[in-house]
Amino acid sequence: MTAPYTDQFEAYASNGGGEGPAWLPTLRKRAFDRFSDLGFPTTRDEDWHFTSVTPIAERTFKALKPGPTTLTLSELRPWLVDESWHRLVFVNGQLEPALSQFTELPAAVQVSTLSEALREEPEWVEKHLGSLAAFDKAAFTALNTAFMQDGVVVRVPKSEVVDTPLHIVHVVDAQAEGAALHPRLVVVAEPLSQITLVESFVGLGKASYLMNAVAEVAVGNGARVDHYKVQRESTEAFHVGTTQVTQGRDSMYHSFSYAAGAALSRTNIYTRLAGEGGEARLNGMYMLDGVQHADHQTFVEHLAESCASRELYKGILDGSSHGVFNGKVYVDPIAQKTDGKQTNKALLLSDRARVDTKPQLEIFADDVKCTHGATIGRIDESALFYLQSRGIPLENAKALLTYAFAAEALETIEIDALRVELERGVFERFTHTRLE
Repeated sequence: MTAPYTDQFEAYASNGGGEGPAWLPTLRKRAFDRFSDLGFPTTRDEDWHFTSVTPIAERTFKALKPGPTTLTLSELRPWLVDESWHRLVFVNGQLEPALSQFTELPAAVQVSTLSEALREEPEWVEKHLGSLAAFDKAAFTALNTAFMQDGVVVRVPKSEVVDTPLHIVHVVDAQAEGAALHPRLVVVAEPLSQITLVESFVGLGKASYLMNAVAEVAVGNGARVDHYKVQRESTEAFHVGTTQVTQGRDSMYHSFSYAAGAALSRTNIYTRLAGEGGEARLNGMYMLDGVQHADHQTFVEHLAESCASRELYKGILDGSSHGVFNGKVYVDPIAQKTDGKQTNKALLLSDRARVDTKPQLEIFADDVKCTHGATIGRIDESALFYLQSRGIPLENAKALLTYAFAAEALETIEIDALRVELERGVFERFTHTRLE
């Protein structure tokens, strides 16, 4: 099924894809060869057992050559959360300077497109691009590395604190019908630095396309990165997102993944706690309806002493939708005094909706505290009866209980504006009432 991409890659490599530093075409070729060897994953692969990518594999998504956009700031505004944030806006994979604003960032903080960084700092990019997002066993990461068109590079110097979030907005419209987009994000937070990133993936209209995004995040000693991902793609689209993180001593990586769009989505978040005293918080929420399918995979590697990890994922499913959560925690023999907790909960609003969940612990140290739990259920009938007995109509009572279920996960969002925005989205989805 990978054969149709061979001609695409050869054409891409000979028509601009091979441009850049001397090492870049070699990296692309290695990645494409690995993709060809691996092929698309199947349900025979343990990590993809509950998610079939046949709808992706059976099609050939073509490279996109975006034309001029007519998108205006007023049309984009509903997706911006807070217009005071620094932001980079990509429309169909191409940066739109007129819609972006990131010149007010602290002078020491370096933010640029990937293409610009390749021109201006090729040696620095070579050191970091592909250093975390290994593609030897990951077909979609290999595909991204072979075809990555553009993306964002962020470098936060030592002890620099960026107070205002950096919002990276990927907008896709009707021009992207049948296309594949492969954005790349590289973040290096040097020791004692702090930054908050919000990635938004937005689909305008009903175009069917493949969004295959990869992020590499290096969190230095004593540094903190808060990383929010909001996926609201077209419900005809396919979304695969992979984030790979490495953490130094006493570092903090806080992730929140929100998935409400796409026909089929897969979100992989992997972090390596490589320095003593590091902490990872991986939280998320997904809302599905119709025949949507969403898969979240997390992998936390405890590779040093006295590290902590916390995970809370919640799903709300209606119609004939299907949710998957697979959370894996590995504790190395050297990682004594590990403290890990993983929780996954799902609420089924329909008899046809289903969830597959698979928490995994691999512990090779003896002085640890690790727990995991998973629950799948329906709305509490006694709570529903109580609300109705107080005069609240049935549909409103269901909506209130659903909203309450979501609140625990949403409360882990530490940006007020984003939390309010996503709370509004949950409320409107299940009450069918627009909040002003």
